[in-house]
Amino acid sequence: MPNAFPPAQSASLAGRLPPLLLAAGCLLGANGLAMTMIAVRARAEGLPDASIGLLGSFYYAGLTAGVLVTPFLIARAGHNRVFAALASISAIAILAIAFAPPGWPWMAARFVSGATSCGTVMVLESWLNSIASNASRGRILSVYRIVDLASVMGGQFILPVFGASGSDILMVLAMFFCFALVPIALAREGNPPAPPTRFVNPLILWRVSPVAMVGIFTIGLTNGAFRMVGPIYAETLGLGLETVAAFIALWVLAGAVFQYPAGWMSDRIDRRLVLIVFTIGAGLACLYISGSASQSDLFTGVFLFGGFALPLYSLSAAHANDHAGSDQFVDVAAGILMAFGTGAVIGPFIASLLMGQFGPQAFFIYTASLHLALVLFIVVRMTRREAVPASQRRRFVWLLRTSPMINRLARGEKAEEAKAAKTKTKTGV
Repeated sequence: MPNAFPPAQSASLAGRLPPLLLAAGCLLGANGLAMTMIAVRARAEGLPDASIGLLGSFYYAGLTAGVLVTPFLIARAGHNRVFAALASISAIAILAIAFAPPGWPWMAARFVSGATSCGTVMVLESWLNSIASNASRGRILSVYRIVDLASVMGGQFILPVFGASGSDILMVLAMFFCFALVPIALAREGNPPAPPTRFVNPLILWRVSPVAMVGIFTIGLTNGAFRMVGPIYAETLGLGLETVAAFIALWVLAGAVFQYPAGWMSDRIDRRLVLIVFTIGAGLACLYISGSASQSDLFTGVFLFGGFALPLYSLSAAHANDHAGSDQFVDVAAGILMAFGTGAVIGPFIASLLMGQFGPQAFFIYTASLHLALVLFIVVRMTRREAVPASQRRRFVWLLRTSPMINRLARGEKAEEAKAAKTKTKTGV
């Protein structure tokens, strides 16, 4: 059935962008809050550390599945319907935790949440890509990053208001997921062309850049684990919900602040040197946290850890794109998300086992060890491959760990979508 409202190409960006950004803010904030809430709630329910880690693993497994499945859903049903379906399922999955017993039912719910989280964000980012022009792309990316940063940080402070136990916080989260439907349903915006649905080969990332693949995988092991186990670590030290929320928010804020010097340096010198500097910084910050004796030390350490660890994702992606050919960008983008997702599936479970066996300090010793191993790998690779000349490097872009669509938006990659739309028009599909 044709869209009731065709894409309003002549409409101003100011009129088309706010509904998408409002929906994104609701989704990103709710997902960020849910990650912290689930960890704290599971601990209050008496789940062992290993089970709490598995909750994170199942979420990231769902996210990885969402990367693979969502393009086919969009091609089948269109952006509007897929977004409505996945946002509704997100609300159902979070509400299911209210009456499902802790353990495997929660893990199933988190798998579904991971898949729908990736899917809804992929729809929005595909939509943003469709309305972006070369002149507006930078502004759209900047505003989108601000929305992400503000919603994820602000969402953390809802937790102390409603608490992690009881049904109130779950209803609030479900309301956010449902509210995200409103601006999309009322927007006078038709379905953009569907993203390509060809099967990608994520292993191409290894051929393009082993450093990028190992780096992204390591980031999944460490940052993915911190996102789930970090709140538990903070609670184990006796911090209240307000402080736990500030602990996570400070980590996110530091990552945003440090993106700019990371990008500035990596555009001017060998990105691998910048990767080494930031990886060492992240490892030292982990050791500092593990030995912190006061709350101020803990907050200083987590700020430094977020500042050095979070830019590693964008640095690794930029290094991969420096080596990728024009026909490899789709596979590289998918490989980046798959490598991160694989590491994030494994990382929370390993970290939770170590914490249960050796105490909370073991978590940051674990992350410091992984960062040291990454430094050694990068050093070895630097002896095998010359640096990309500065004139041939692509500009550093601060990427969100959301979906492959953010890579396409950053590069302005619309050729495949336009070609697909033209083919459908010719064949009458």
